[in-house]
Order: sequence, then structure tokens, then C-alpha cells
Amino acid sequence: MAAPEKEVRPTDEEVARSISPEPKKYPVKWYRSTFYNALILGICNFLAPGIWGAMNSLGAGGAEKPYLVNAANALTFCLMVVTCFFGSAVVRLVGIKWTLVIGTMGYAPYAAGLYTNNRFGTEWFVLVGAALCGLSAGLFWMAEGAIALSYPEPHNQGRFLGFWLSFRVGGQILGGAINLGINSSRSKAGSVSYSVYLVFIALQALGPFAGLLLNKPSQVQRTDGLPVHLRISHSPLYELKAMAKLFIRRDFLLIVPLIVQAVFTEAIMFTFLSLWFSVRARALGSFLSGIIALTVGNLLGAFLDNQKLSLRSRSRGAFFVVLGLQGVWWVWATVIVTEYHRTLPTYDWTDAGFGRGFALYLFWVAGFQLNYMYLFFVVGNLASDEEEVVRMASLLRGTESASQAVSYGLDSVKIMSSVGSTYLNFGLWAIALLPAWLVIKEIGVSLGDRKVERETRRIDSDSQE
Repeated sequence: MAAPEKEVRPTDEEVARSISPEPKKYPVKWYRSTFYNALILGICNFLAPGIWGAMNSLGAGGAEKPYLVNAANALTFCLMVVTCFFGSAVVRLVGIKWTLVIGTMGYAPYAAGLYTNNRFGTEWFVLVGAALCGLSAGLFWMAEGAIALSYPEPHNQGRFLGFWLSFRVGGQILGGAINLGINSSRSKAGSVSYSVYLVFIALQALGPFAGLLLNKPSQVQRTDGLPVHLRISHSPLYELKAMAKLFIRRDFLLIVPLIVQAVFTEAIMFTFLSLWFSVRARALGSFLSGIIALTVGNLLGAFLDNQKLSLRSRSRGAFFVVLGLQGVWWVWATVIVTEYHRTLPTYDWTDAGFGRGFALYLFWVAGFQLNYMYLFFVVGNLASDEEEVVRMASLLRGTESASQAVSYGLDSVKIMSSVGSTYLNFGLWAIALLPAWLVIKEIGVSLGDRKVERETRRIDSDSQE
């Protein structure tokens, strides 16, 4: 008796090709293209969170001691959790473009608070600036995430993410370069020159004007000819209920530990730089780490777009590389911070032993960029329609904010900033592996290719209208 033939299921790429057998390329106006919008989104990212990252990549916002700034950052991220949760309701009221513009408005007061603290010793304005930043930044984070997942063509998703996020570390590179030029002779510990903050304030004040250059979804022209639909049609109350239901959905709950461990690192690595390195070494770290993060982020984006590999292979390969390297950094970090906690050094680039800890910081920042990009790739493959993209982006950024609020709050405590948070993040990384894998292994398999499926439903609905 002949054995029954084994069923062979088509790959996700074969399904995509069967849906669009003729990948015709449509002409587009440059100022309506997805590349143009990636550029504008990137400039907004550079002027808002990019410059914020530039200040914090100097170590605790450039302050001599990290504790006040870490407490302020914890306040920022606590408020961002709230505004992220209400993000889709705000999009329903004002649209995605104006949500982004509003989201850029609170960053300049944050820089102003650091300036007044650095120059005059004022502490209360640091907290006020942090609060204003938190109220707007949650909207910005949600809006830019939804735009990045919805505007590009499916075959350009990874490159769009890499290009857009390059501007975030671009702010870090510029900030490090400016600070390095001003503080290159300062080989001791201390705070950054206050003149640096004046440049940061001016740049962040330009954020809302850059946001006005973004195309509305209805104006975007894609090379595959498909329109971009990124709108919320339900009431704000409906959106809040939908957000709550989405948060407790199995696939999202399983990646919550993955999100938490990825962004928890930010406060740790910036505080590490502030505690153990001289002013000019901190500036050099900001500059070099930005270049490295920019490079590895775009390499990951190109890999995630590689159509020669199945979506299943790309998602799994990136998981093993990104999370595997992260494990290496945590083993290394545990050894380093334990030693530094005992010896209490202040390293300058002329000192023996400088490279061991400094290299760890560079790899930490590179790993943060890889984790950040990979999270967007994962949640993009969980959203089933355009409205869910907005909600998923809100939940991603809200969960990130909650994790960072806890991280910065803990790092305002001396023992946690020196060693405790590193040990904790190592444990969070280990906890995240199995739950995340349960979701990752289904991308390109039972989950299919959600980006392609969203596009297909759009074609079907447009043809029926």
C-alpha cells in the first residue's frame, strides 16, 4: 500500500507572489514617495528623540551625577505610558500627521531644564521639562511607529525602518561631535559645558516645523500603486477598549518580556558612561556608538528585506543573532560592573584599562539599536489591519515607556545604578527568550506575512468600492 503523500505548504513568499504576480512599479512624485516620508520622519526623529538621546548618551543628560536626571527621565516615561495608551484616540481626533507634530513640542523644554540645571543649579525645571516631554513624547513615539509600519511598500519595510532609525542615532552622533569639540581637553569627571545645551534647545525647537512637511496618508504615493490607509474610524471610547483587548491578546503578552528587556538597557548604559568615564570620553562614546548603531541598524534592515530568504528564516535568524549577542553583552557587563563597583574608577581615553569598559558601552548601544529595530519588525507581523497597526504601535511604545520608567527610576538609586540594574537586566533577557520564541517561530508560518495580508485586503476592499 502506497504511503500517503505529505502535504507541502507554500512559503509566505510564494503566497505573496501569487497575490501580486506582476510587481509593476508605478511612477511617483519625489515629495510624495515613501522615501521622502521616511526622510521627514527621520528628521523629526533626529530633532526630537534623537537630540534627547544625544543628551542622555553623554551620560545622565550630561550632568556630573546621574541621579536627578534619571529621576526626571523616569517621570517622562511614566507620562509617556499614559499618552501612548490614548494614542489611537488622539489619532481619531486630529489624524496621524498632527499627532506627530504635537508629539514633537515637549522635547525643547526638557533640554531647557537640563540647561538651567547645568548653568544655575535649578532642579525644579528639570522635572517640569521632563513632564512636558513625557506628555508629548508618548504621542510622538506612537505616531512615528504607526507611520513607519504603514507607509512603506512590503519589500521596503526593513530598509524604511533602518533609514528612519538612523536619524535617532544621528542626533547622538551630532551631539557627541559637538560636545567632543567643546570638551576635548576635559580629561576628568564632571558635567558637560552648558553651551552644548543651547544648540540642543535650538534644534529641538525645529521639530514641529519639520513635522509639518510630512505627507498625510492620503497623499503618499507608493511604487506598488497602493494607497496608504492609516486612520481610525471608531470612537475614542471604542479605541480604549480595543487597546485593552489587544494588550491581553496572547501573542502580544508573550512579547512583553522581549520589549521590556530590550529598552530597559538604555538607562543602564547611559548611567554606566556617566559614572565611570571622563567628560571627553563620554563625548567620544556618544559619537562612536552612534556611528556603530547606525551601521548595524541598516544592515539588519537590509537583511529583513532580503526576499531571497523566507520570512520565517529572516525572523528566526534575526532573533538568534540579536538576542544571542545581547546575552554575550550581559555576561561581559556583569564582570565589568562588578569590578567597577569595587574599584570606583574614572577612565579617560589615555588610561590603561579604558578599552574594556568603553567597548562594552559601544556594543551595548549597537545591541540597543538592533533590539529596537527588531521589535518593530515583530509587531508589524502581529497587526492584522491598519487600525491595529496604530494600536499595536501605541502598545509597543507604551510598554517601552513603562520599562524605561522603571529602569530610570531604579538607576536614580546609587546601588542599582552601579551594579543592580545590570544584574536585573541580565535576568530579564533570560526570562524573555522562551515566550518570545513562541511568537517568533510562528512568523511566516501560522501568522503568515501580515504586511502582505493587510495589503491584499486593501486591494480587495478597494476593488469592491
